Amino acid sequence: MQWKLDNNTPLYLQIADKVKLGIVSGEYMPGKRIDSVRDMAEQTGVNPNTMQRALSKLEEEGLLSTNRTSGKYVTEDTTLIKRIRDELAKKYVENFLASMKQMGFSGDIILALVQYEVGKGGDASAYNGM
Repeated sequence: MQWKLDNNTPLYLQIADKVKLGIVSGEYMPGKRIDSVRDMAEQTGVNPNTMQRALSKLEEEGLLSTNRTSGKYVTEDTTLIKRIRDELAKKYVENFLASMKQMGFSGDIILALVQYEVGKGGDASAYNGM
């Protein structure tokens, strides 16, 4: 996982979001052990306390659990993972649409651009900027 962090949002929230994305994308598989707090902190270049705070947030959400003797594990609840994945997708789409509308694009143009980009043969001719 690539750890690209910025100063605009608390580090622990950025880390929690990146690990969450890793879980919903399958990078961290259900039921599998994740690296130790210390190892993950070293990989990201943050204090172990910051990493622990991020992972604790994910435990509160039910995405991780701790086994006192063997570390932290990704939940085996694939229904929860799918629900959170769908919520993230909805949030990303809403943000994308808001940005495109702010730039003055209509729904038809946005749809044409998306279809063109994903190769579904959408008629991109509605957008004369291509």
